[in-house]
Amino acid sequence: MDREKRSGYRTLLLSVLLSAPGPLVLGLGLMVGHSSTQISDFTRRTAELMALIVSFVLYYVTNKNDDFDADRKAELERKGNTFVGVIMCISGLSMIIMTMLTGNEDKGNVIPALIIAALGAATNTFFWRRYTVLHKRQGNSILGVQARLYGAKSFVDICVTAALAAVMTMPGTKASFYLDTIGSVIVSLYMIYCGIRTIKEFRR
Repeated sequence: MDREKRSGYRTLLLSVLLSAPGPLVLGLGLMVGHSSTQISDFTRRTAELMALIVSFVLYYVTNKNDDFDADRKAELERKGNTFVGVIMCISGLSMIIMTMLTGNEDKGNVIPALIIAALGAATNTFFWRRYTVLHKRQGNSILGVQARLYGAKSFVDICVTAALAAVMTMPGTKASFYLDTIGSVIVSLYMIYCGIRTIKEFRR
């Protein structure tokens, strides 16, 4: 594995390591808070972690040896990227269902989810720029999909942060309820859009 490929490998590995605590913290946070945006964000981050692990494994397998069969590599990348798209669609649909089933009851403590979302916005912006540079240098489709994903994730985390901040500062009000619901719907539609776009791009 040459220097550029090792850089891609390390970036994907760092993405996995930094993304792994998110679902755990949000899952624990659901014990004290049950905002629909918080539930949606937990589902989203869990699905994205699964997709990221698949991308990491495929990148490593297809790039560890320079003599890896080119057709086999392209096929594995296509399947991996399609899997990422399917995960996004399933996650988005499940989030919409949960949002529709969530009422206007007290949302509880959403601070853990708010902290994760705020940190996520900063971290995802860094990775979006990093993957964009790596994709331009290597032309690897896995890195390209990650660049697109992290760019959109930055926007989504800003929406999630705003919605959860409203829930925290205006608990039990109609304004916080609508902002919470809107935040959840934005996340859901984003996931479905990116999923469909990715599937279409890498289908045969």
